[in-house]
Amino acid sequence: MATTMTTESAESNETTTRTGTARPVTSWRRTYARRLWISDLLVLVWVVYGTQIAWFGLGAADLAIQTGRVAGEVSYWGFSGALIIVWMLALSLADTRDYRVIGGGTTEYARVTRSSVTLFGLIAIAAFLTQTEVARGFLLISLPLGILLLLFERWLWRQWLVAQRTVGAYSARVLLVGSRRSVIETAHELLRNPTAGYHLVGACVPSGAVAETIEGTDIPIMGSISAVTEAMAVCGADTVVVTSTDELPVDKVKEISWGLEAGRQHLVLAPGIADIAGPRIHTRPVSGLPLIHVETPKFGKGQKFAKRTFDILCSFLLILVASPVLAGVAIAVKTSSPGPLLYRQQRIGLGGIPFQMLKFRSMRVGADQELQALLKAQGTSEKPLFKIQNDPRITPIGRFIRKYSLDELPQLFNVLGGSMSIVGPRPQIAAEVALYTDSAKRRLLARPGITGLWQVSGRSTMEWEDAVRLDLYYVENWSLVNDILILVKTVRAVLRPGASAH
Repeated sequence: MATTMTTESAESNETTTRTGTARPVTSWRRTYARRLWISDLLVLVWVVYGTQIAWFGLGAADLAIQTGRVAGEVSYWGFSGALIIVWMLALSLADTRDYRVIGGGTTEYARVTRSSVTLFGLIAIAAFLTQTEVARGFLLISLPLGILLLLFERWLWRQWLVAQRTVGAYSARVLLVGSRRSVIETAHELLRNPTAGYHLVGACVPSGAVAETIEGTDIPIMGSISAVTEAMAVCGADTVVVTSTDELPVDKVKEISWGLEAGRQHLVLAPGIADIAGPRIHTRPVSGLPLIHVETPKFGKGQKFAKRTFDILCSFLLILVASPVLAGVAIAVKTSSPGPLLYRQQRIGLGGIPFQMLKFRSMRVGADQELQALLKAQGTSEKPLFKIQNDPRITPIGRFIRKYSLDELPQLFNVLGGSMSIVGPRPQIAAEVALYTDSAKRRLLARPGITGLWQVSGRSTMEWEDAVRLDLYYVENWSLVNDILILVKTVRAVLRPGASAH
């Protein structure tokens, strides 16, 4: 099946013949949206009719409608069919299958949830105004179950789409246009994340150095910025990404947009800002200029309250649920090697304030005194992300509990006490913080966490610069939804630790 899908996608991405003339194609965007539509319909039919049968049985149940002097009955079979149709319409009107939101981020999931909740709110209002007696249990089961299964179905499709995009299928075929430097920077950023759906096929730069490639890549330069239309035809691009306008003639971007085929070819402007999340970006057209407003990152009182409440509830529930595991690990650590049960170490927390972080002891006694010698032998003593490969200080039981992150469980008590958060930048020791650059110091603007964005992105294999970039992205674009997603990814990483867990 995977081979068939990839071949089909490759054909759908092909936009020109060898002679350069356009040929009719079926867009992968429409193909994918159609598959989402069919699977959404199957999910809703199963949920709505399944809930009806579970609630009323297979008999002919009716709902009563009374408006003024007119009264009547409508079968729940008809009502369920109408509900499915309206629900599908709500998902379409909310653009939940739009190619701009599929494949990554939370926008797709948020639109599915918001449109579904809005629909059921409108149904409740309509039922009240028309004095229709709808079984509350039927609606109360259909709504959450429908949302959960829709989100799960979309997640499954996203995993399939990500797999296709890793080989260049089901992706926009992108031609980069702009100054050579901006093209190089944008190309490297997009190549870092192939699952985003941007497959780079060529570039146009002011010098027009045909037959050359973008530095550090195999992406060919197709000509100068005046040959965008011809370059798109040659390389089969369906999307132009303008990386900068500094060296472009006046009105060149407008001319490029005029030359694109509506609905099949697309124009994207890449502003010179990175690691800024959607909620902080707002566009505002002023005198024909599409001005981009970037909000200053800040934690409001409501956000602080929500995050602290989330931390307290999660840590308390996790302590209760994991209490047998806590007891088992405690016994194993205490009986396997001499030394204290818990390891206490001073880490730097919110605002640079030190605190005592708790862990189950996974190393032999006196391991701290051996750290510097091991780092020097490894050649990483000048890097803030201190990691020892094949660390000889770790005990046999310590190696096991570290692989599955069981040594971190006592930090739930740090979270309850307020010195840590469930999700946040990983706290580091003072010697590491002393090596921070000015930008890295912004990690201290958030309460440190048991898990974080870079932990679920690479765990112990990630370079320091990448870890800082992800932590800064988290600090400057925090949301409760992202915390929940990181927590879900953490569970998956713990259950399947792989080779990157040490």
